[in-house]
Amino acid sequence: MQQSIINTVLSISRPKKRILALSADIVLCLVSVFVAFYLRLGQWVMPEGKQWLTVGASIAIALPLFVSFGFYRAIFRYAGWSALGAVAKAAIIYFFTYATFFTLIGISTVPRTLGIIQPIVLFLAIGFSRVLVRFWLGGGYIELIQKNQVPRVIIYGAGSAGRQLAAALSRNREMQIVGFLDDDPSLQGSVLNGLPIHSPKKLAATIAKLQIDDVLLALPSINRKRRNDILNAIRATHTGVRTLPGLTDLAQGKVRVNDLRELDIEDLLGREMVAPNQLLLAKNITGKTVLVTGAGGSIGSELCRQIMQLRPRKLVLFELSEYALYSIHQELLTCNAESEESGPELLALLGSVDDEQFFSAVLKKQQPATIYHAAAYKHVPLVECNVSQGVRNNVLGTLSTGRAAIANGVSDFVLISTDKAVRPTNIMGASKRLAEMVLQALSAQKSNTRFSMVRFGNVLNSSGSVVPLFRQQVKNGGPVTITHEEVTRYFMTIPEAANLVIQAGAMADGGEVFVLDMGDPVKIIDLARSVIELSGLTVRSNDQPDGDIEIEVIGMRPGEKLYEELLIGDNPMPTRHTRILKANEKFLPWSRLELFIEKLQNYIETGDDVKLVALLRKLVPEYSPNRDDGNQIFSDHADLPVSLAN
Repeated sequence: MQQSIINTVLSISRPKKRILALSADIVLCLVSVFVAFYLRLGQWVMPEGKQWLTVGASIAIALPLFVSFGFYRAIFRYAGWSALGAVAKAAIIYFFTYATFFTLIGISTVPRTLGIIQPIVLFLAIGFSRVLVRFWLGGGYIELIQKNQVPRVIIYGAGSAGRQLAAALSRNREMQIVGFLDDDPSLQGSVLNGLPIHSPKKLAATIAKLQIDDVLLALPSINRKRRNDILNAIRATHTGVRTLPGLTDLAQGKVRVNDLRELDIEDLLGREMVAPNQLLLAKNITGKTVLVTGAGGSIGSELCRQIMQLRPRKLVLFELSEYALYSIHQELLTCNAESEESGPELLALLGSVDDEQFFSAVLKKQQPATIYHAAAYKHVPLVECNVSQGVRNNVLGTLSTGRAAIANGVSDFVLISTDKAVRPTNIMGASKRLAEMVLQALSAQKSNTRFSMVRFGNVLNSSGSVVPLFRQQVKNGGPVTITHEEVTRYFMTIPEAANLVIQAGAMADGGEVFVLDMGDPVKIIDLARSVIELSGLTVRSNDQPDGDIEIEVIGMRPGEKLYEELLIGDNPMPTRHTRILKANEKFLPWSRLELFIEKLQNYIETGDDVKLVALLRKLVPEYSPNRDDGNQIFSDHADLPVSLAN
């Protein structure tokens, strides 16, 4: 009620506000005379005869002074210390003028002391009225100004989440809610919490009419297809989008403003996750000691998070980067502290996967049942420029950890591989394919360790993903750079990839190359457009020269190819999980491969990248590098057997 009155007063035109303020001051002049008589005589009296001159003189002197000192030019501007200063100056002039008439000169029937008392009473009243206006109307005035500056938002979803979000935002001055959108026809046209509910069928018109800056998605339980349809419709309006997390993230309590997040690109590209097989998730983890190499990386850290939820006895984090290890260790310690139950024991270890002696000592002491080997150099251009170190880490690191696992009786060893291992055109992909072949060969030796490999494409928002780069480029005002208009990639969210890796590893009998169903490939140029449009901006092009952000084609990078694949052959076999396939890939038996690994290691130690690339080309027959330095010595390895074992 009070806020409604304040808003009504603030909405009055400026001339009317001036008349209102002037009228109030006239009343104060009258009241101050009555109070002055009371203070002088000790009783309330009605002025008679010449006594009314005290009222007329007060008004006649005060109003011109108030006008000249700017009391009515900007009421709220002077409702502070500057206003009190103006009042004080006017008070001095008024005091001497009024006192001259009624104290020095004197008027019969008017007590001389009234000429002193009335100015004091009047200006105490004037000062108090300005302070009162400042505190009563000032906050509402500031809020009214802020409402014209903060983003105007509309909430998509008038259900429980939408209502809770609106309630939270009503106490927050960072956004101004102007209405709701909802798919339910029975709600459209009605009012919720004083705000109208609009039909999404008129989305573009509604956004334009209400001058919407952002759409807030309060649809935590909606299916992925409908969500994508809604997002595509909003993107067409070039309006920013923020969203609430899913139901599982909101299950702990009411919706808060802090729950709102910027829309991730995975909200468009992500798929409905298939319900996981809990038996597969628990098989190699629950109640056991688990070790993750590369624990601070994108996939490694997500594996750690999900492993923690599966209640292992102990989780060992093995990482080369001190900062990455510290970050994930602190995060998991916090999760343990916040959990009502005591969590698994956590151990953070710094080390390199190609230090076989140290890694073997770790395994001997910790006795893990399962190893997830996520440590790898995966950034294509960087590995292309650092051939020896890329191969050392990806190939020899996998060999070292694999042999240490066999020596220390590890039950299951799961390698995180990549789609770039299929018909690779770069060192990173070739080294990962050779790492797969190393584990296939070790597995064929019939040890007690079950080796398996899980191959998948790009994961959204990983350290090597284009999405964070695109976001930063948009933030900087562009351009967003792509290498070729026809480049396509497979994408999967990090949580889904980690979840499927755990389930795939649990299905292993030994030596399998599992391939995750990545869905349909995505054009990188379409991905760039999505990142721009989800930021509420437009793409600048020949057809739209006034757009906000330009997409610039800069040319293919070393080792890059237009299309990625997931299978070398064309005979994938199904598994118990609809999104996990099993490939049938050829490899060299260890008795043959071991000889060439020794040569590989020698070339790494001597830094002979030319011979190293040439050897990679022979060991990985599908490797067709986008570089020429291996051709000149290709014949150095003509003795390498071409036939590979199934």
